[in-house]
Amino acid sequence: MAVRPAPTSRPRTASRVGAVQALFQAEQAGTSPEAVIDEFVRHRLGELHGDGFEDGRVPDAHVPLFAAIVRAATAQQELIDPMIAAALPADWPLDRLDPVLRALLRAGGAELWMTEGPPSRVVINEYLDIAHGFFDGDAPRLANGVLDRLAHLLRPAEFDAPAANG
Repeated sequence: MAVRPAPTSRPRTASRVGAVQALFQAEQAGTSPEAVIDEFVRHRLGELHGDGFEDGRVPDAHVPLFAAIVRAATAQQELIDPMIAAALPADWPLDRLDPVLRALLRAGGAELWMTEGPPSRVVINEYLDIAHGFFDGDAPRLANGVLDRLAHLLRPAEFDAPAANG
């Protein structure tokens, strides 16, 4: 699973990239989230014998955020997956999605599920940047639409506030 390099000076972004990769790996290999977290912490996160994202490494990742996203995505998957499915076009079931895109949507949904953290617009923009790193074509636009819908469902208060007059 190759990803175009992201800036290494953004540890939270790197954590999100790692979480997408870990969720993909856990699903594909049928591995427990804790085993994947352990493997990533020991072998893929941080500056390990290299200086970039080659070979699935994620330099400069913020490990606590990475682990929190992976754990939340797997713990809440039975609740997040139906929300993702409902946001997809009717003729496009969740299991038809590219597995990396599915992992990205689960990671983004999990982070939106978390009560602590950045505003939903920041979360959406982060995962949209990641989607552009993995995909060309329509996948980033689909990710943006699905994550926006999840944000409205999971964090409605952020969207109910009246816009400031400028």
